[in-house]
Amino acid sequence: MNARPDWTRHGERSNQAMLRLMTWISLRLGRRVARVVLVGIAAYFVAFAPRARSASRDYLRRALGRRAGLRDCLRHMFRFAATIHDRVYLLNDRFDLFDIRLQGAELVDAALADGRGALLVGAHLGSFEVLRALSRQRGGMRVCMMMYEDNARKINAALQAINPRANHDIIALGRPDSMLRLDAALASGAVVGLLADRTLHGDGTVELPLLGAPAPWPLGPWRIAALLRRPVLLAVGLYRGGNRYDVVFSRIADFSATTRAGRDAAMRDAAAAYASAVQQYCLDAPYNWFNFYDFWTAPSPPPPAR
Repeated sequence: MNARPDWTRHGERSNQAMLRLMTWISLRLGRRVARVVLVGIAAYFVAFAPRARSASRDYLRRALGRRAGLRDCLRHMFRFAATIHDRVYLLNDRFDLFDIRLQGAELVDAALADGRGALLVGAHLGSFEVLRALSRQRGGMRVCMMMYEDNARKINAALQAINPRANHDIIALGRPDSMLRLDAALASGAVVGLLADRTLHGDGTVELPLLGAPAPWPLGPWRIAALLRRPVLLAVGLYRGGNRYDVVFSRIADFSATTRAGRDAAMRDAAAAYASAVQQYCLDAPYNWFNFYDFWTAPSPPPPAR
């Protein structure tokens, strides 16, 4: 029996009451004042989350090509806290607070031109929420997210705490009707996103390099794309500091003409292209990587006491 991936064992250190409080502070006192609180939050995690701190320093050592100190780790944690915090404003349509620069948006337009929707893959790299800017710029285009059921339930609860009136269009995977709902969303012309860098129990993986060492990458997202016979775009929202985000779209794979016999090879090629692109973004924006666990070996220690 396969062990559960390490990242699923670590519960969120927040709750809806805290999210509502942070939302109130953010919207009433403003982004500049609220960000002062983030320094304390980042320092808390550096001091009292040894597993996350260790994972951060190990990753940064690989990405920076040198020993990562506590200052690097604090900067890494702050970037993570900042992107989470900015969700409060993005989900409340305060795009005026940000300098969001889109690159490659014409690729999304081209994918949507035939009326079959667009399939995007992202990573825990920067902010996927900032992609809402594309929807706003394109006149309210529908944007959906695919997530596994447990994650979808938690994310929905968190988003409800931030803005109960916002439209949280999430398709839960792992249900009998998941693929039907996904296909229907694409057929309606929606943009559907999926984060493709974490494995779950039962997912197949392929070993591919990241920053000089092999790591397990999931095949599940590529299996979905292959079954749907769709082209896939990579989408990342890199946080550049201050109020700036760079949202970048690029071609990553196309399963439109993939045959059943060639599906496995096409999936592995797509995973390899994706892993290579993620590595380039890690080198370009090293403090944007938000997988705070051992991505390379993903050990599975006993779950923490509850």
